[in-house]
Amino acid sequence: MKTGRWGQAVLGMALALVGNVAAAAAPDLEDRPFAVLQGLDKVTARVMKMTVPVGGTVHFGSLDITVRACKVAPPIEPPDTVAFLEISETKPGEPAASLFSGWMFAASPALSALEHPVYDVWLVDCSSERNTSSSSPS
Repeated sequence: MKTGRWGQAVLGMALALVGNVAAAAAPDLEDRPFAVLQGLDKVTARVMKMTVPVGGTVHFGSLDITVRACKVAPPIEPPDTVAFLEISETKPGEPAASLFSGWMFAASPALSALEHPVYDVWLVDCSSERNTSSSSPS
């Protein structure tokens, strides 16, 4: 199903509202210093798990992924993991283009997802420690 610019704008506003409501409705979320992300290169079928510190940037293919916040629900609450990500793409000879800026939800990756023809990126978890089994791609 195709949507025009108007439909995309309305969808974008709705997703932003859902993200703001979710963040506001869950003030008891605890900050974590690391976000665990997973990326898929659809062309090569390469899957990469990345542990990124909050405030840090990781490179995945032509994407630059910056983690601004990573939060989890306390153990006595229902599971809830969210991260605020900024994703841009840098192509040779062109300025960086912003592709995504917003909250991603580990439990509902399709709710607020990166839309890109080559790459998928989603939130797996937020962590208190850098997981040594994860690697950062270059």
